[in-house]
Parts: sequence; structure tokens; C-alpha cells
Amino acid sequence: MTKATSIYRRAALASGLAAAAILGRPAAAQTVLRWGETQPAVHPAARMIERAAATIRERSGGRIQVQGFPAGQLGSTRDMIEATSSGAQTMVTEGAASLGQFVPAYSLIEAPYLWRDAAHMARALASPVMEDLNRHLVERRQMRVIANTYYGKRHLTTKDRAVRTAEDMRGFRLRVPEVDTFRAMAEAWGARATPINFNELYLALSQGAVDGQENPLPTIHGAKLFEVQRFLVLTGHIITPRMVVVNEGAWMRLPAADRDLVATAVREAAAWQDEELARSEASLIDTLKASNMTVIEPDIESFRRPVLATVPARFEARWGRGMFERLAAM
Repeated sequence: MTKATSIYRRAALASGLAAAAILGRPAAAQTVLRWGETQPAVHPAARMIERAAATIRERSGGRIQVQGFPAGQLGSTRDMIEATSSGAQTMVTEGAASLGQFVPAYSLIEAPYLWRDAAHMARALASPVMEDLNRHLVERRQMRVIANTYYGKRHLTTKDRAVRTAEDMRGFRLRVPEVDTFRAMAEAWGARATPINFNELYLALSQGAVDGQENPLPTIHGAKLFEVQRFLVLTGHIITPRMVVVNEGAWMRLPAADRDLVATAVREAAAWQDEELARSEASLIDTLKASNMTVIEPDIESFRRPVLATVPARFEARWGRGMFERLAAM
């Protein structure tokens, strides 16, 4: 063997060992967070997930990946909350009243005619009341709220009935979420409350299984409900917060620095979503008019009166004595 050949073989062997060492080295550990959402991909709530995911990926150097699943890909509202509670899913964004099925006091935060405006709601959600509710959610259902979002002011839509007062709701088959406070509100108006999962709502409206529904303007537009509803009735009966909820076990497995990173990115994305929703609400009435919806400004007091006369008293044992009045006065 010549000297040159020996040198070549030693170099090749060293190169091969180095390559083997590189190939055999374990990849940097990667954390994957699965985040579910019922809203369609075009809705600001789903786009919020995309923005948070991009920020988290960049700031963690790719160590933490967020997988977003909009449009109910991971199941219904109840399915995803239960999956987040059990740890089968990492995160979900959902309304306070839906969380109230798991920690009853939470439904207060989405009570009808509680908030004066979005600023009033945000002020209350930053108060110690929210800290107490979050502690109960962790202790009882192993879930934690890491951000609050603004979902919008809810209004009625109908297919055939031009609703102007609560009296016009007698016998009306109103789709509501699978939440008892919403059912109580509909019943106070004299309507027939019909719980239907959001993913099935468009079909239910198109087939006449229900006469109408209630949701914020961005949801009505994003889900194309204007295609199967003729009247938009500006009742503004609920200002809805939605919460970004994470499984407590998955959350605590993250190092403290990574928890801060994720929470900060989610809250930044939530602030963007809130601004986006407020902007879209301001213009969507005209957009929905252009989509052939007839807009009605009803007698608001006729809707408020029967709800406030019955719903807070009906749920006071669940919410806590005087809690509705305390939050309303903030």
C-alpha cells in the first residue's frame, strides 16, 4: 500500500466516522402543540393561531411547533374541550359559556346583557375574578386560560321572519350553542331553543331544521350564513369573550421560559385578533346588506327586559350571589 493510499484511507475513515456521529446524534427535542378551533380558516380567530404559531416557531428556533386545526377538524366544541382537559389535545379557543359546562361559574362571563361594551368586558377579565375562575379550571379540569380574546357582539339572523320585538320570537326555532344560559335566554324571549353544533349550523339553516341563529357579525360572514338567512336583527344581546385554553399537564411540562414565550406570543396574536374583529364589525353591516340581507334595528329593551328578569336569578347559585351585579357595575 502506498503512502498516498494510506493517507486517503485514513481520511475517508475519519470522514465516515464523523458522518456517522452526525447521523447518529439525536435531533434537538421538539415540542408540538395541537390547537383546535371551530371557526373557519378565514376567521380572525383561526388566523390568530397562524400568527401565534409563526412567532413561537421563530422565537424558539423551531423547538416549539404549533399545529392549528380550524373549522372543527378536531371535533365539536365539547369534543375539543374534553380532549384538552384529558391531554389528548393541547389547546383550544372557546367561549366562556362553553367552559361553563366544565366549571359552572365560567358561564357568567358570557351572560346576556352583562357587558356594556368590549372595554367593560376587558376590564373585568383583567380583574381578580378571572384569576379565581382560572384556578378552579386548573384544579377541577386540568385546563388553564392563557389569553382572553374578543369574539364580538352577538346578533340574531332569521330566514323568513322580520323580527322587531321579543314578542316576534314566540315559537321561533332558534339555534343556540349547547349551553344552558343560551337556552334560558332564548326561552325568556319565547323562542324554542335548539342546540346545534356550530359545524352543523349552515346545513341546519339551509334545510330548515331551525328558523335562525345568533352570532357575531364576523362569524355570520365567515361561515357564509348570509347565504341561508335573509334578515339580520341587531339585538346585540351578548358581548362574547373567548379563552385560549391549554392542558395543564402539557403546560407544566414546558420549561418556565418556554411558557413565557408561548403565552407572550399568544397574547400578542390575540391583541391583533381583537383589533381585526373590531375593524371588521364596523364594516360588516354594509357588507351583509350588499349580500342581500335586510338589516333590522329592533326594540332592544323588549329583548333585555325578559332576560334580565329571569336569567341572573336562575343561575345565581352557580355564579355566586351578587356576582352578575358586581361585574355589571365594574
